[in-house]
Amino acid sequence: MGQALLGGWLEQGFAADDILAVEPSGLPPHLDAVAAVPDAAQIPAAFKPDLILLAVKPQMLGAVLPAYAGFSDAVFLSIAAGKPLRFFKNILGDKAAIVRAMPNTPAAIRKGITVCCASDTVSAKARALCTSLLEAVGQVEWIDDEALMDAVTAVSGSGPAYVFLLAEVMAAAGIRAGLPEPLAAKLARATVSGAGALLDKSPDSPTQLRSNVTSPGGTTAAALEILMNETRGIFDLMREAVAAAIKRGQELAK
Repeated sequence: MGQALLGGWLEQGFAADDILAVEPSGLPPHLDAVAAVPDAAQIPAAFKPDLILLAVKPQMLGAVLPAYAGFSDAVFLSIAAGKPLRFFKNILGDKAAIVRAMPNTPAAIRKGITVCCASDTVSAKARALCTSLLEAVGQVEWIDDEALMDAVTAVSGSGPAYVFLLAEVMAAAGIRAGLPEPLAAKLARATVSGAGALLDKSPDSPTQLRSNVTSPGGTTAAALEILMNETRGIFDLMREAVAAAIKRGQELAK
């Protein structure tokens, strides 16, 4: 995700000279315009960032974050799942400006959505900077209640995996119904991606779009009767899935 954001910034015209990456394994060739160092200890003393993006796995943050405590004038933008604002305050201090953000993987094609919440030490200018940087890879929303971030993560952060699973199970069902595997895979992929593009462009609600496809007594109606079953349908499964993701996010916060 860090590389997706970096690529988006360069595409949007942000100057490579204004960016310094800390990456132990170095940056890939398509990002080699950006200078990189292997660890925080090698950041030049003259480099005074306005923002520090923390694109680090949650379980690594405790070890990595203390090295950045000296950058007291920067806003810290974290995209690590599950780690609450208080986690960063405990390490960086109560005066640190922290923004917690949850992007999703469509950011790789600049079609992502990110939801942010901020500590009360984040200025309007810092919020605007975070919004500008995150909009390079998609839409941005802000919330005031940090408690909602676990639900955000469960719906949009994890959500692309649910859609990919839908394409996977549609293809598997097609194969079971007798379609050749390559054709079943192609049909499922094109249908899911095409429906997503239609949803993106249409002013109609998902409910209306579904209704538009569903003729009374037709094949789609027969399939939806199964998927929308009150006791074993997709609504109950999705509620359970989102609840499980929220629970795991709460566990990561501890």
